[in-house]
Amino acid sequence: MSDKPRVLVVGCGGIGGVLTGTLNEHAQGLVDVTALTTNEGIAAAVTAQGFRVRGIDGEQVSRGPIVTAPPTGASFDWILLATQPPQVEEAARSVEHLLAPHGAMVCLQNGLCESRIERHSRDGRDRVVGAVVAWGASMPEPGLYERTSAGGFTIGRMDGAADERLEQLATILEPVGPVTITRNLAGARWSKLAINCAISTLGTLGGARLGQLMTHRLVRRLALEIMTEVVAVARAERVRLEKVSGTIDLDWIALTPEERRSRGSASLVAKHSMLLAVGARYRRMRSSMLAAIERGRTPAVDFLNGEVVTHGARHGIPTPVNAECQRLVHALARKELQPGFPVLQALSEHVASLQ
Repeated sequence: MSDKPRVLVVGCGGIGGVLTGTLNEHAQGLVDVTALTTNEGIAAAVTAQGFRVRGIDGEQVSRGPIVTAPPTGASFDWILLATQPPQVEEAARSVEHLLAPHGAMVCLQNGLCESRIERHSRDGRDRVVGAVVAWGASMPEPGLYERTSAGGFTIGRMDGAADERLEQLATILEPVGPVTITRNLAGARWSKLAINCAISTLGTLGGARLGQLMTHRLVRRLALEIMTEVVAVARAERVRLEKVSGTIDLDWIALTPEERRSRGSASLVAKHSMLLAVGARYRRMRSSMLAAIERGRTPAVDFLNGEVVTHGARHGIPTPVNAECQRLVHALARKELQPGFPVLQALSEHVASLQ
């Protein structure tokens, strides 16, 4: 790789916009960044006003190249895939030919997208690495990006292999947030999947930010039920779960059979307290799936709760709560339901009927 790596960021939604804007602002001279979006409105707004990023570090405006089609004749050391999961495979196919000989694509999506991209890559897993994003972002309007929480990245390969290229990737991403290189990306991915299946999906169904939702006991209980199913499937997959952000222990937070029957044990109170703390820390976080539905796009629920249902079926593990969440999100996308607390109440009643 060259001393000054070339980076292509594919997707200029919340994550991609904050990522590109921050790199343009703080990594100039160290890395060449180009943004790719197929959304003409976003491209026009950024061209006219720059990447406008606001959030934990105040407000900043930065400028850098943005294109609406893969640049002809270009070569990139890193292609950062920042689309929503339903678009990631098509996006990867459209830009794979732009990779430098020793380059790699980086999956920034929630879920388990690395395996999907590996299937389409000429060199498989050697050309694909993953980055678990531990911060949130949204795009209130084209070209305006809001970072909703602090955090960094956990990067690695799903096969656990060492990869000397990851040191360079860590250096590139460092201006955005602290970076940890792991040999257990699968464990980090599944732990984050458990969190997203609960937080993102319940945020979509409830139509509100995380802080507001987590003040309700029934929402916290639903989150625990969802994560318990994910942990059971991860264990069947022989995945060693990692703590999320170094603090949230998924093996601990999963409900025991006794806790599922209980309403007030000390351990259950502790788990509810943990979720209250998560809600307070990420109180401004808004579900990207909800934003996708509002924009008429396909929500990523099949890549979150749907992955759990699919993998659970392979192992004969029932996942009825995640299955119902998946069904409800699709109903929202079809406009058969409106997001709001009544949807969560109905889901809670459904879960109670299963026990």
